[in-house]
Amino acid sequence: MLAVAIEAFVGYPQRLFHLIGHPVGWIGQVIALADHKFNNKNRSFGVRLAAGAATLTLLLMVAGSIAHFISAGLASAGLPPPITLTLTALIGSSLIAQRSLAAHVAAVAKALEQGVEQGREAVAKIVGRDVQQLDESGVASAAIESLAENFSDGVVAPALWIALGGLPGGLCYKAINTADSMIGHRTERYAAFGFASAKLDDIVNYCPARLSALLAAIASLFTKGASFKNALRTIRRDARGHPSPNAGWPEAAFAGALGLRLGGPRNYGDVKVTVAWIGTGERASANDIFRALGLYRRACAVHWLALAIMALATSLA
Repeated sequence: MLAVAIEAFVGYPQRLFHLIGHPVGWIGQVIALADHKFNNKNRSFGVRLAAGAATLTLLLMVAGSIAHFISAGLASAGLPPPITLTLTALIGSSLIAQRSLAAHVAAVAKALEQGVEQGREAVAKIVGRDVQQLDESGVASAAIESLAENFSDGVVAPALWIALGGLPGGLCYKAINTADSMIGHRTERYAAFGFASAKLDDIVNYCPARLSALLAAIASLFTKGASFKNALRTIRRDARGHPSPNAGWPEAAFAGALGLRLGGPRNYGDVKVTVAWIGTGERASANDIFRALGLYRRACAVHWLALAIMALATSLA
């Protein structure tokens, strides 16, 4: 609860980022090194599959061990419990991305108001698809889809895994999610090497994705112009039509609540991916990105309130 609150109000300080980087960046460097060393296209599919699984296993062992030693060190330092709790929450807040996510998506909306080309440049920083052919609606849809999906991956999921496993749980989740974003693609290069990362990411995000959809639907009750009933209807009808077993849930909640139509075919490099449409409303615009951000902020508030209730219940028990 405290980690989420700290991240919401403070975020990850830029001075600290320039000084030591970010945990996700450190994890990414390890993954990139393993990809370069072990993902040799001249090796057989089975060998590359095993290499990818071994890389993920080693990554989790290292991440979990580091987080465990940090937690154990704080616990044995003899500090008063409130200080230990606050320091742990400060470290845990670096694994949550609600503030930075909102900033990146808002930047797309502001850029899109200046022109489609500016919008494409901004949205290219937060999505992996080819943005060069996107029109205004395509840019807006991509931004809202990224906002919805990362509400689950960047906010709800890390908080849940911190709640379940402390710092080791949170850091291991970020390692899995970062590996999936870097190598968990269905391309010739990563179909084997990234298979374990992609599958494990599906597993650890199963519950957070569905919880995120519920939180967004509840938040629609407090968002002007949003529909709780349509959010639930769209979740039931369209969530399972997404190629990802998880991404469709928060996207469907946002699409239904805001009365938008998201999804649809898109390109990832030279690969065209057929994605079903989510929602039956209007195509998105720059203004709809701001509406989605309003829903997102209320969903984050509902999420924090749920954590606060669970923390209170735990302390009373």
